Amino acid sequence: MTAPDVHPRGESASEVPLPRYPFSTQGDRLAPELNTLRSRCPIARVTTNSGEEAWLVTGYELAQHVLRNRQFSRSVLAETNSPKQDTPILAPELLNAMNHLQKAGLRDETLQALGRTQPDLPADWVAQATHEGLNKMVQDGLPGDLQRHFAEWVAAQCLCRLLGLNFADREWLAIRADLDLTMVTPTTDELARNWEEIRVYMREHMAARHPGQPRGLLDRLADLKARTRGLTDTQLSNIAAVLYVSGYEDFASFLGVATLNLLQRPDMLDAARNHPETMPQCVEELLRYSVVLGNAIPRFVTQDTELGGATVKEGDMILLSLDAANYDPAAFTNPDTLDPARSPNPHLRFGYGRHHCPGAHLVRRHSDTAFRVLLDRFPALRLAAPEQEIPWHPNRMAIMPAQILATW
Repeated sequence: MTAPDVHPRGESASEVPLPRYPFSTQGDRLAPELNTLRSRCPIARVTTNSGEEAWLVTGYELAQHVLRNRQFSRSVLAETNSPKQDTPILAPELLNAMNHLQKAGLRDETLQALGRTQPDLPADWVAQATHEGLNKMVQDGLPGDLQRHFAEWVAAQCLCRLLGLNFADREWLAIRADLDLTMVTPTTDELARNWEEIRVYMREHMAARHPGQPRGLLDRLADLKARTRGLTDTQLSNIAAVLYVSGYEDFASFLGVATLNLLQRPDMLDAARNHPETMPQCVEELLRYSVVLGNAIPRFVTQDTELGGATVKEGDMILLSLDAANYDPAAFTNPDTLDPARSPNPHLRFGYGRHHCPGAHLVRRHSDTAFRVLLDRFPALRLAAPEQEIPWHPNRMAIMPAQILATW
């Protein structure tokens, strides 16, 4: 494979075309171009899906630096004239939901729902929900589809229960979530219409609540908003929608890719099944190893500075490939090896420092429970087709198998 060209700002793009990022939206391996870029130049110029130029960071140390440094901002990406990675940003609160919730006095309620204890999602309920999906898979007959009846089922069950949404609406919601996180959409109008449908659904859901009798987090936020008046109905509906879309897609993506990684390693499956107490550490390594980020984490340079030997200017877009950073040999010994016993494991799957993803506890806790149920339920679980035949959804911000056929 030809290595992507790397050149500093100022070299003629007509002479040396910039590599177009992303390089792949398949999760079966880290795109080779990312390894090449990191080894040659851990920050390099690329072209995005929108056709604009950006800096791509592939090194672990540089990614940490950008995430902790206030010279690199996320919120200003929603401004009208800022560069775009993929599709346009339809509202500022979609990129800055937690800050909007904080200003409105709703952040603590959100963080409590997503925190370590997960009061809306007790482990026994998650286990039962996982069994229900697997029961449906068995009823449908061999081969079973673990992407549909395990990864997507568990993710939808958890997000619907957490937010208080009707699980019967999961397929309608999934279609719209999938379109919203497609990196290449036919038109901006189609994206806007799709988002309006999700937003109206969330607004009508919260409008139908009975104050003081919350069905989930969204009702509690709506009750608080009615007292604080810190957000408009449209803003809260946007935030409600992004909580579902990002939460569902990211969780379903990870469960699918991680399941595929486990099924490719029968010895690892058996070890986790025989020693379920090791599952939290196994999940941690799957979080590092699984390639799930279809595009990158965007940041915006707020003032001229140096980054990894490059001069980045105010207004430049920085793209962080956390998948590539998690494979950096400078941070991880034998990064290409899936090692459930890896310790320490300071991966950047959920970001770093003040930019740590608030959904991290949800993914960690309920992946642990779901995988325990899956492995216990099917002692002879294995792929029904060669791994190279696994189909993948193209152009997805959250990388996701289209199907994982398995037998048991």
